Formats: sequence, structure tokens, C-alpha cells
Amino acid sequence: QTYLSYSNIAALTHLATKPGWDITRTLDNVRIWTHEEGAVLSFKVEMQVQIPSHAAFSLLSDFRLRQLWDRHFLTCKVLQAVSEEEKIYHVTSPPVMGHKPRDFVLLVSQREPCRPQEPYTVAVRSVTLRGVPPSPAFCRSEILCAGFQIHGSSSSSSCTVCYFNQVTSGVMPYLAANLTGSSKSIEDTALECIKFLE
Repeated sequence: QTYLSYSNIAALTHLATKPGWDITRTLDNVRIWTHEEGAVLSFKVEMQVQIPSHAAFSLLSDFRLRQLWDRHFLTCKVLQAVSEEEKIYHVTSPPVMGHKPRDFVLLVSQREPCRPQEPYTVAVRSVTLRGVPPSPAFCRSEILCAGFQIHGSSSSSSCTVCYFNQVTSGVMPYLAANLTGSSKSIEDTALECIKFLE
């Protein structure tokens, strides 16, 4: 368990610091970046938010609140509170384009910064729980690496929230239309997130 939570945080930190991110879209307070490496596509959504970083961290680290702004989250419940900083959630997502609804078993690890220049971190990855086997009603999907980094600013009343996701085939149906530019779901979700936080 300790190794899993450590590798969860480390994987997100590693993804965030990779060179080669390309900016694909810029709005007023949202920027979207992509990163391709072999068959793996990652994206980063950078949001400027007018609340302090510790408040954004508190709201984003409780995944049960995600349904309030992310329409890809149909239901979300805590399966296990591993520690103060680690929880395992069961999440369901609505069906997309003729697919069955999807479900995920996710480990969410949250960390406050050790030093002033470090971000708050909320890292997410799929895990397997014996007590929650795949159900025929859902297509069990996997998140390799996702999460938030929240950077404080010189003014303590605002922060930069970066959302990362390393895209797998399980998440692809939600993004395929989006990355070709025919849909705006990433932008829309980011704007909903900002609205929720502020």
C-alpha cells in the first residue's frame, strides 16, 4: 500500500515534469496541452482560479465533489479510507457512443507541499480490490496516471490548477471527438471546474 501511494504521487510528478508538451488551445483562463510518446497520449489542462491554493486542494482532493462539476462522473463513493491522505473510490461514468457505462476503482493520494515552491498534489490511478470485481453492467476501465497539481501564486488569493491525464483506451471514447476539435468537452469541463472552485 505504501509503495502504491508513493508510486501514484511519483508517476504524476514525473508526467508533469516531462519535456515536450505542446500547447493545443488557449482560452481566457484555460490552456490545454498534449504530450505524445509512442502509443501514449497525455494531456494537461491549466486553469487560473481565483481562490487560494489550499482551498482548491481541499475541494479537489474529495472526489465525491467531482460529480458537481464533471459530467463524466455519474456516481462516486468511498470504498476504503486507507489513511488521511489516501482513499479508494468506486466511480461510474455514463455510456458514450453505444458503449456500456464504464466504472473505475481509483486510488486517490493527496499531498501537501513539503517546501513553499512545491505544488499541492492529488494523484489518481486505478487499483484492483478483491471486494469489487468487474460487474457485467459496466465496462471496467483503467486510469494509468491522472490528477491535479495546484501551484500557489504571489497573490495568495489565486492559484494555477493543472489537471493531467495519461490517456488509455478506457478513457479514449470520452476524448476522441474532443482532440480532433469537434467537441469541447475538455474545455467545458475545465470551465465547470473553475466555476465550482470559485
